[in-house]
Amino acid sequence: MIRYHDEEWGVPVHDDRLLFEFLILEGAQAGLSWETVLRKRERYREVFGRIRRGKDREIRRAESARSPRRSGHHRNRLKISATISNARAFLAVQREFGSFDAYLWQFTGGSTKQRAPRGPKDVPARTAESDAMGKDLKKRGFRFVGSTICYALMQATGMVNDHVRSCFRCGELR
Repeated sequence: MIRYHDEEWGVPVHDDRLLFEFLILEGAQAGLSWETVLRKRERYREVFGRIRRGKDREIRRAESARSPRRSGHHRNRLKISATISNARAFLAVQREFGSFDAYLWQFTGGSTKQRAPRGPKDVPARTAESDAMGKDLKKRGFRFVGSTICYALMQATGMVNDHVRSCFRCGELR
C-alpha cells in the first residue's frame, strides 16, 4: 500500500490501457478494501490486459474466462459482467474520441486539478466533475461508475491532486 501511494497514486496517467485498468479496479473496489483489489491486480491484467483498440476478440476471450471459479480475480458476477461490458464501451469511446485519455481528461479540462487538502476530512467523496463523468460514462454503457468511483479514479490517475499538504507527494505532483 505504501509503495502504491508513493509511486503510483495521483500520478497523471495518459495511457488508455492503464486508465481502463484503474476504472475497472475502482469499480471492483466497491465493498472491498483497496489492499484486496491490489492483490488481484495482476490477475485483472492477465484476463483483461490484452484489450486493444478494435480488438473485440479479446473481449470474447475474457468472456470465456468470466466464471468466478475460473477467473481468480473476482467472485462478484455483476462486477465481472460490468468489466466485460465496460470493455466494449471503452472501445466505443476510443473510436469516438480517438483515445480513452482524451475522453476522461475532458472532465478536468485536460489538466490536473490541484487541491492540497489539509487532511483526509477535507477530501470530498465526489465533485461536480466526477458527477458529470459518472453520468456520461453510464450514458455510454459503462457500469459500476458512480460519482464516488469516478472521483476515486480521478484521484488515482492524477486528474486531481488530493495528497494532503503534509504529504511529500503533494508538492511533487504540483
